[in-house]
Amino acid sequence: MILLAEDSQDDAEAVRAILRRAGVMNAIQTVTDGDQTVSYIEGEGKYADRERFPFPRVLLLDLVMPRFDGLQVLEWLKVHPQREQVLVIVLTGHHDMNRMHLAYALGAKSFLTKPCQIEDIQNLMRAYPLYWSTRSVQECRLQKPAGDNSATV
Repeated sequence: MILLAEDSQDDAEAVRAILRRAGVMNAIQTVTDGDQTVSYIEGEGKYADRERFPFPRVLLLDLVMPRFDGLQVLEWLKVHPQREQVLVIVLTGHHDMNRMHLAYALGAKSFLTKPCQIEDIQNLMRAYPLYWSTRSVQECRLQKPAGDNSATV
């Protein structure tokens, strides 16, 4: 399961589309701020039902979110045992090297600039293969997104 922590609905939809085009089959749950991210990982409140809200294997974490930002989530994760079970990938629209270095120091495994590309996701799938449920390459080629009139390679 992938937990997508993203406050922009447009960015969240774009990330979901890229994941599907890359062949990622993991279920995706979306939260819109750092407080919800922590509650989801802890299984608290409305996220207590682990059948409905399974523990995430991948966290796609926007750095700039309201209330509790991505760096604060990373700081929280650093002292919680759950962090070892989650592949944390930071998403950001900024190219701030200091924030990038801090995110890595706090446990992020990768850092993607939005909008991310299909190749970015495919590289993550190769680097961390145990975290992703995927379709075969042939299935990916057969399935085009709605409105895509391009030729299949």
